[in-house]
Amino acid sequence: MPMEVMMRSRPSRRRPAAAALIGAAALLTFAAPASAQPPAPQVVPPERSDISPDLRSIPPGTPRAPLTPREHPVRPLPPLPATRGPLAADTVLQVAPLAPINIVATSFEGLGVPGYQVSSAPSDTTGAPGHTQYVQWVNTAFAVFDKATGAIVYGPADGRKIWTNFGGACEQDDDGDPIVLYDRRARRWLLTQFAVDSGPPYYQCVAVSRTQDATGAYARYAYRFEDFNDYPKFGIWPDGYYAAFNMFGPSSFLGAKACAFDRAKMLAGTAAPMVCFDVPAGGLLPSDLDGTQLPPAGTPNFFLNFGRDRLNLWRLKANWTQPSQSQLTGPTVIAVAPFEPACGGGTCIEQPGSGKLDSLGDRLMFRLAYRRRGSAQSLVVNHSVRVPPGNRAGVRWYEVRNPNGTPVVHQHGTYAPDQNSRWMGSAAMDKAGNIAIGYSVSGTTVGPSVRFTGRRRTDALGQLRDEAEIVAGAGAQGNKRWGDYASLNLDPSDDCTFWFTTQYLSASGSFNWKTRVARMRFGNCQ
Repeated sequence: MPMEVMMRSRPSRRRPAAAALIGAAALLTFAAPASAQPPAPQVVPPERSDISPDLRSIPPGTPRAPLTPREHPVRPLPPLPATRGPLAADTVLQVAPLAPINIVATSFEGLGVPGYQVSSAPSDTTGAPGHTQYVQWVNTAFAVFDKATGAIVYGPADGRKIWTNFGGACEQDDDGDPIVLYDRRARRWLLTQFAVDSGPPYYQCVAVSRTQDATGAYARYAYRFEDFNDYPKFGIWPDGYYAAFNMFGPSSFLGAKACAFDRAKMLAGTAAPMVCFDVPAGGLLPSDLDGTQLPPAGTPNFFLNFGRDRLNLWRLKANWTQPSQSQLTGPTVIAVAPFEPACGGGTCIEQPGSGKLDSLGDRLMFRLAYRRRGSAQSLVVNHSVRVPPGNRAGVRWYEVRNPNGTPVVHQHGTYAPDQNSRWMGSAAMDKAGNIAIGYSVSGTTVGPSVRFTGRRRTDALGQLRDEAEIVAGAGAQGNKRWGDYASLNLDPSDDCTFWFTTQYLSASGSFNWKTRVARMRFGNCQ
């Protein structure tokens, strides 16, 4: 039976500096919640907030490039409980795709070598289209592109340029883990990264544009955390901006935070509170609204992660009149076909030559895309799973319906049509009900490349079409860090065109990744 419990937050505790935390990453263990009845939600005002000058008035300069590029270690999540007996078969494995997807994808180069001196790995590639612009952010630098031509109109620039003359860690640090989203209803940009190198305390830096022009002014905010707010992931919802964080202490994983930000106040440029709950789990994603049809009035935001052969769903309802009365309920358990995380959550992705790449198979991949079509409400998401024999990875994808009632898996599958690994995906649904998934592909004879697949709404449930290539990779990466995420987003101008961005390699090396920005559209979406 699905289980519903009320979750309330517990206070944070001060933690040591980020450098010490990163060094201890391999030793992390899970710290159980201190109490079965935690206190009320945390209501946190921004430590700093203001309105910036126009971004275009701030010279972008040259993104900083350290003498020695950094390989950021993985901060792993606790493993799933051990299975008993033989591994169960993946009953939704698809090795024979349907007819070719038959979509022509056009693309242009994003940030990466040679036009941008890579400072670190992984790339943390994120981006989103607006009505006239595309904003891409790769770890510690971003750029604004003309959507029609692919030409850069601002940047590349350090992420901290957005917080010029803001003061504090958001202006001082430039630490990445960024997210770019476009609020279609308000025609505003949401840009965010964390500031942790000088911590504790640690910060989430959030900027909401004042217009649809990403080179204009921003309402800027700094939110303080006493523990390490790792792997932030955001979603746009009618009543707020929502986020999930994996929280770490010096030697333990503390669980997740599920948070909400007052969207109305951010759009007005006034001080906006953050409401957070502690969750004794990890790897949560908040739902991110696609399309013009809003959820039914009063619908909470949804948070999802996975467990052993299941998805877990929470519901966060913010109360901006009385923030302390906000509520988080869950988890509701949603049974799915058996799976094992790719590489056990670690490193095993083959590439030409020696050395293997990280899978990040221990968590769901950005985004958790919400779509309402008539009376049907869907959540679309993916993660990377093991495909035996051996350790190759495949893309496990889901469409979950009725998330605010009794959730059901409308369809799901594991896409693995050959002996190469497919991982680091991002999935979404267009207004016609078609689903697209972009991802990385690599194998012993295939350098890390970018491909995509998808399905028309009328195709057989759980089945994807034969993939198409966006850009072929070559060579192998000398360091293992890859990802840690990619981003597939819908064009707000037509709600049909998918925009996908991720990294690839055109030659062997350690810090020479490139990125690509691609757009594709199903012919039946008008």
